[in-house]
Amino acid sequence: MRHLNKKKKLGVNAAHRKALLRNLFTSLLASGKIKTTASKGKELVRTGNILIERAKKGGLVSQRKVASHITNKKVSITFFKETLPKLASRTGGHIRLLKIGTRKGDGAKVVMVELITEEGTQKTPAYQTAGGDNREQKIEKSVT
Repeated sequence: MRHLNKKKKLGVNAAHRKALLRNLFTSLLASGKIKTTASKGKELVRTGNILIERAKKGGLVSQRKVASHITNKKVSITFFKETLPKLASRTGGHIRLLKIGTRKGDGAKVVMVELITEEGTQKTPAYQTAGGDNREQKIEKSVT
């Protein structure tokens, strides 16, 4: 039984999975967005948000733990000096997952994983963006 093991196995052994997620996280920090399969993307969002929150805590130990998950030294430096201050205003959800479709060759579900660095880009509910005030008017018309 897999009690308290929330990781996805991704069809590879532990060392391969660890290297895969580290490389995906490094690529995400380097370019801002990457394309990958849905299962890898979901696991990247889970681990990436944990690492970013740990980096935001500050302190030398936290910085070294996060830096150990970044495989490129230049990317690590730019992450701590430039990207992390942009992420400091958000309380969570630093990585966005957008579904693209299916891959032509094997039919795998493909997603776009991107780092959210803009400030104040909280999602508004759909009823506020599409017809906001009209919604109340439609309800009143349907009652009468």
